[in-house]
Amino acid sequence: MSVPILMYHHVNKNKGDMVTVTPERFELQMRYLSKNGFSTISVDNLIQYIMGEISLQKRSILITFDDGYLDNYVYAFPVLKKYGIRATIFLVTSWVEESSKFKVQSSKFNIKRLPEHRECKRLIKDGRAHEVIINWNMAKEMVESGLVDVYSHTHTHRRCSLSDSMDEDCLREELVTSKRLIEERLGVSCAYLCWPVGVYDDSALRAARDAGYNGVFTTAMGVVDRRSAPFAIPRIAIKDKGIWWFGSRIGIYTNPLLSYAYLKLRGVRAQ
Repeated sequence: MSVPILMYHHVNKNKGDMVTVTPERFELQMRYLSKNGFSTISVDNLIQYIMGEISLQKRSILITFDDGYLDNYVYAFPVLKKYGIRATIFLVTSWVEESSKFKVQSSKFNIKRLPEHRECKRLIKDGRAHEVIINWNMAKEMVESGLVDVYSHTHTHRRCSLSDSMDEDCLREELVTSKRLIEERLGVSCAYLCWPVGVYDDSALRAARDAGYNGVFTTAMGVVDRRSAPFAIPRIAIKDKGIWWFGSRIGIYTNPLLSYAYLKLRGVRAQ
């Protein structure tokens, strides 16, 4: 059995980059999963499956979002609620802290235009994270829906490698601070982590274990099975393509033989 972990970043109306899916296509994708009997699982379930503690339904999928963009709340969350689909969001906690300085009530938030990916990065850098990143109220609302889990994407989204101008103290601070803030602000356990831009090294893995994480997600391409390593969980990047493309990829990645053959053809090594 193979379990694909779907990786999203943005769900908004801006087309043309590799990390955005339009709201219309996102809804078609979630409708496809719902109508075809797929079970969307939690990260706890995934880790328990890897560890041999539970079995999963054949058509099991885990949906993830990186960074915590505001469009996840505006466009993706209503669709998740509509179809009763579970998802996980990995938050960059310093960005959420900045966004939360502006006392905007989520129910009164008026969205006129959500920027594209590069503009989001520029606004965050310019101290305007509240225009593009969810705040703690929104995160709490999503968690309390019972459909969304929130875990760490580090504190500042730095590359977690000692070869990238980061020392061990900074590395530890990135992981410990992010975990602490999520647990304090949302009252939930933060047992999982996702590396920013998929960069990490052995020191980062040691720091993650020391900080108390039980599993780590990467950007490496692949699917999960019983042999997968919980500290190197691969994912599948979802593109803004038609429902035929989405359905065909889901069909491949949930079939152990097809996924093995397809990934081997793509030159992907098992994780």
